[in-house]
Formats: sequence, structure tokens, C-alpha cells
Amino acid sequence: MEYTNLGRTGLRVSRLCLGTMNFGPVTEEPESHAIMDQAHQHGINFFDTANVYGWGENRGRTEQILGNWFATGGGRRDKTVLATKVYGSMGEGWPNEDKLSALNIRRACEASLRRLQTDYIDLYQFHHVDRDTPWEEIWQALETLVAQGKVLYVGSSNFAGWHIAQAQAKAAERNFLGLVSEQSIYNLARREVELEVLPACEHYGLGVIPWSPLYSGLLGGVLRKQREGKRRYDDRVKARIEELREPLGAYEDFCEELGEEPGDVGLAWLLHQRAVTAPIVGPRNAEQLDGALRALEITLSQEHLDRLDKIFPGYRTAPEHYAW
Repeated sequence: MEYTNLGRTGLRVSRLCLGTMNFGPVTEEPESHAIMDQAHQHGINFFDTANVYGWGENRGRTEQILGNWFATGGGRRDKTVLATKVYGSMGEGWPNEDKLSALNIRRACEASLRRLQTDYIDLYQFHHVDRDTPWEEIWQALETLVAQGKVLYVGSSNFAGWHIAQAQAKAAERNFLGLVSEQSIYNLARREVELEVLPACEHYGLGVIPWSPLYSGLLGGVLRKQREGKRRYDDRVKARIEELREPLGAYEDFCEELGEEPGDVGLAWLLHQRAVTAPIVGPRNAEQLDGALRALEITLSQEHLDRLDKIFPGYRTAPEHYAW
């Protein structure tokens, strides 16, 4: 396993991040535990979750599954860089049960610690930007949690570039470390973050943690699977397939030329991109986790990267992308 620093910090994390969103809704607890054990066996030390995972009436369930796994001992917690998130509603719709008020941050953190059966969170991430809460309040709440030892580092998710700049400016005024990572949707087919988010992350020293690295499976050989009748897709995914049918076909042909699985190439491409720390892989079973590890062994030449850019054109840094 390869390791790298998370942004400008001294924290070392694996180049693949284990996403746990399927734990509970899709993957039962015993198999979820087996997948996490398998991740450790392969050297994956970076796990990502969120307080709302489990969804609906079961939100919080995924954190509970991780907590039960930590409680089995064997140094599992100490070997894990644990990331979770705050923002989504965990209550019954009453005021102050969501977003980033100081009150909700405090309550949500304490609740996550109980579910995770741990006394600290390595990376506490804002699941979305809160346009209604001032950064002075947000940072004051996090300073308290850091001082108490309940949170070590702070990250963002789904932020625009200017949100990152705003957050870091306010943190600097308080002599606070601020954000150390940004979790964004980023893959060959969705590259909008190249306009402003990636440049902002590079400037402020944030590690980038791509979610949906295979674009809900579209970059995992979807056309071949469709032809072979191996997968059924809902109307939303079917619409995306039709929209991208031509580039997806060219992509799968290119992967066949390389002799590699499309999903492995998609992950490998992300590992070649600037500022990327670790794509999030969210296996539903042990076999899917084993498959993702192949991406670490694939080296893409500049010619390969240029071919992929022609199939899925990206963005230059703003404003040069759209202005002289």
C-alpha cells in the first residue's frame, strides 16, 4: 500500500480511502466487518463515513457498524484514520438538528462519538456548505472540539473554490489550522472541480478526496455489463448512460487496449491527478475491494492521459478556461 500526507498535514493516509456508505443499507454488519478487516490487511488505513449514512429512519446505522467493529479490539481503532461528517439532519425536523450551528456541531459530534465508540475523530468534515452560519461561529465550535481532543483535523465536502477561500481566510484570522481536505465529486466524466476547487485546494494545501470516482459505476464497464445483462439500472442511471454512450464506448475500448478493467483505469487516472490524496472506494462486498487495489499498480503514461483527456475533456484552471 502507498501512503501520502493528507494535504499540508503530517497525517499519513493510504492512497485508497474505504467508503462505508453501503454498510447497513446494502451490506449487512458481519460482511461490513469482514470488509474492514480486509482493508486493514491490505494496508488501507483511511475510512470515510457520515452521521447520516444508513439513511432515513436508519441514519446513524453505518457509524454504529464501525463502532461495533472498533469495539472488537485488535487495535482496529488505533490503526484507522477515521473520517466522518456533520451537516445533515439527524432528528425529527426540529430546529437546530442540522447544518453547522455551534449547537448542532457540538451535539452531532458527541452523538457520532457515541455511535463510533471512540473518544476522538481524526477528520471531521462539513458535509455541505452552510450559507446561514458565519464562519466565526463554525470555527469557534471546532476550536473547542479540537481543544477538547475530540477532533484532530477538519475537512470540507462539496465546497466551491470560493467557500474554501472564505473558510481559510477566517481560520487564519483566528490562528487556526482550518480545512485540511476537501471531498468532492471527481471522476473522468465529472471534472468541474478542475476549474476552481482543485486550484483552491492546491493553494491552501488541502488534500482532495474524490467521491463517486467511477460515477455510480458508469466508468466501471457499464456498456459491457449492459450488453451481458449483468446489471440493471434505474432511469436516472440509464439517462446518464445514453448521454455519455459515445465517450463511454471509446473509454471501454481504450481500457481493452490496455488490458485493464475500466474501473481500475478510472481509479488509476484519479491517482495521477494533482492534489488528489485518495479516491473513496465503496465496496458492497470483499471481491469489489480486492478489485479496486489493482488501480494502485497501474501507471498511465502521458500518452495514455492525453487519450483519456480526448475521450473525456477536462477543464483548464479558471478563468483561462473560458477567457483569454
